[in-house]
Amino acid sequence: MRGHTERIVAHSSDRVAWLRARAMGITATDVARLASLRAVDAVVADKRYGSRFSGNVYTEHGKDREPVIASWVAATHGIQPSAHLFHAAANRAHLATPDGVGQDRDGRLLLAEIKTTSSGWKRVPRHYLRQIWWQQYVLGADRTLFVWEEHDDFVPVADEPECRWIDRDDDAIRGLIALADLVLDRLRDAR
Repeated sequence: MRGHTERIVAHSSDRVAWLRARAMGITATDVARLASLRAVDAVVADKRYGSRFSGNVYTEHGKDREPVIASWVAATHGIQPSAHLFHAAANRAHLATPDGVGQDRDGRLLLAEIKTTSSGWKRVPRHYLRQIWWQQYVLGADRTLFVWEEHDDFVPVADEPECRWIDRDDDAIRGLIALADLVLDRLRDAR
């Protein structure tokens, strides 16, 4: 199996190439929506015709805060910011762009995923878990640091973000691969 650094498809600094590459496969953002078979049709429609959602004040706030939070992650956990789009070793159409990539002391791959929220979370929302598990599968990681910053009217409520380690769930990943492949099959059939 090739290492994750040999499976880089694009970098988000080349926005056109990055978006084009994402359009050719199924991303962690797409997979986050795949809670059931019914969700497959919605993802297929968005991949075929484009999504009407182009962002809002909350997504803009998240984009503004992500570099600040990523610096905190690098300083406290040694996971460096990443803007690379990777493909899975087993399937070049399975794609992910984690917010951070690093290694633990034993050289095992670690990821980070960063979010901002206007509501406190007692547990990680399920759609974010799907996104994280997909990223772990694509890159071959066993753990992800999920980092979130709560804000009140776009002002952070704490001096530091909160974080929690998310371990790989191979059973969940198998289910996500099946749903993702169904999306890809339907997209191929529609061409």
